[in-house]
Amino acid sequence: MSLSAGPLALSLNVVLLFLAFFTAVLVGWLLGRRRNVAVEPALSSMLFLGVLGARVGFVLLYLEDYLEQPLSILDIRDGGFFLPAGLAVALVVGLFYAWRRPTLRVPLGVASVVGAGTWAATAGIIGVMYTTQANLPALTFTTLDGEKTSLEPFEGRPMVINLWATWCPPCRREMPVLADAQQSEKDIVFLFINQGEGPNTINQYLEEEQLGLDNILLDQQSYTMRQLGANGLPSTYFFNSDGELVDTHFGALSSASLKSNLRSIKP
Repeated sequence: MSLSAGPLALSLNVVLLFLAFFTAVLVGWLLGRRRNVAVEPALSSMLFLGVLGARVGFVLLYLEDYLEQPLSILDIRDGGFFLPAGLAVALVVGLFYAWRRPTLRVPLGVASVVGAGTWAATAGIIGVMYTTQANLPALTFTTLDGEKTSLEPFEGRPMVINLWATWCPPCRREMPVLADAQQSEKDIVFLFINQGEGPNTINQYLEEEQLGLDNILLDQQSYTMRQLGANGLPSTYFFNSDGELVDTHFGALSSASLKSNLRSIKP
């Protein structure tokens, strides 16, 4: 779900998107060179306007949530994108270029198909590999009261596992959203597994932020990150009632993006 390079961690979806784009650019450049046409500007426009269209589509789907904080519409760090809208916009942009410049049709069409195929193939293969390998962590955790526990008492219901730490700014930004969801979504178990910190640090943070969170578990050795393959914080995992991983999210969640992810595990 993410790749790390030192202190920098990137969503795997973003990495795969740019891999597909650069593959398309390479193919477009090779074909365009033979016809003495530049394909890269058209591909760049398709990417930019497609991403913009996907964002606008997602915002419209969850407009009520975004209108509560209008500036959050611009904060794409929540990962809120509606793929069908983005693909539709990219297709329209590509058709417009092909209509205006007939010499672009073959290289642009082939490059677009190769890029889309690269993205679909890599995302699909990695998604299948990841979801079949990721299971609920069979680990022992400590509660804020110092008691030992596992995830077994929480099994049998849809579950959201959030990996976080108090020093992590995106974790702190999304925590009120998760706290509200825990209170409103009674059919879903929300578990907050802190990575690497002790109870005093966590209790001080909760008191300062006036957050009432249930199901806070401590993993002071960060075993959960290793078992689930997380390379950065916050990382959130969405399991259905059968304990199967259905969706993941790297980075801070907004109210809208959380609702989108919860739809995949609601009974």
